[in-house]
Amino acid sequence: MASAPAQQPTLTVEQARVLSEVIQAFSVPENAARMEEARESACNDMGKMLQLVLPVATQIQQEVIKAYGFNNEGEGVLKFARLVKMYETQDPEIAAMSIKLKSLLLPHLSTPPIGGAITAS
Repeated sequence: MASAPAQQPTLTVEQARVLSEVIQAFSVPENAARMEEARESACNDMGKMLQLVLPVATQIQQEVIKAYGFNNEGEGVLKFARLVKMYETQDPEIAAMSIKLKSLLLPHLSTPPIGGAITAS
């Protein structure tokens, strides 16, 4: 006997505002300490960021979004991210929260000075 297919989690625009809960989760002292430790270990190296920071960030997000029907695997975070991306164009509040979340996850990169010419000797 075949089992019924698992229902795919979906979000309404209102539910997509769960992004604020995800952002708040990164402010919880325990989570903030975990993220800081991972960032320090990564030393602003993009490869190490992917190995050390991304898994911690994924775990923090999973704890919040599982209440909305997303599985507790990396796949759930990806589905959540796709749905949020879809709503970014429809709701400026969601777009702003998405940008804030990205700023929490991505390394702070320094930019080279504008107009700084490299001279040949």
